[in-house]
Amino acid sequence: MTLLHHPTEGSVTKKGEHRMHLRKIFIILALSLAIGFLGCTKEQKVEGPKQERITKNLVPPKAELKGQNFLVELSDLKVFMTIDTASKEIVETPSLRGHIKITNKSKDTQDVQAVTLEYLDEDRKPIPFSSGEKVAKISLFLKAMKPGEITEGPLDVTIPRMATKEKALGKIEINLVYVPAIFKRETMILSEKIE
Repeated sequence: MTLLHHPTEGSVTKKGEHRMHLRKIFIILALSLAIGFLGCTKEQKVEGPKQERITKNLVPPKAELKGQNFLVELSDLKVFMTIDTASKEIVETPSLRGHIKITNKSKDTQDVQAVTLEYLDEDRKPIPFSSGEKVAKISLFLKAMKPGEITEGPLDVTIPRMATKEKALGKIEINLVYVPAIFKRETMILSEKIE
């Protein structure tokens, strides 16, 4: 019995082994590169908010003020501030919000125009707004009020940053701007002709 060795069969087997070996090396190299690229991606940190909204109550949160012609009631007074979480500094002009109710106690109709606020320290000295702060100390009403009539609405004005510092604010001065609506008429007659 003679075994014939066929030269092409042996070379096919060696070529197949060689291709299989190259394929394994290529797969290992591709996996190594993929793992390397995935491992080298930048790590991204998720940061929390850089600003925080803080609400502080005014003490007392409600007040009743009697003037010569009006009764003014303020309630739910709160200061809203936006603070940088890292430095704890106020980043926007704080706002003072609440509810205002105005009653005409006079015997005449009064034309209410606006309510303005001034912020004072304990010595009754004005607390000014700093340069760059938004100044909105007026709340418009534009309402003619009959005797005994009540008007109410929201109060939304700004307050200086300095007033929000510890024990800086002592008093708030409220100015009710109005025009007495006692109208008098004087009639004059002018003689004219069209020619």
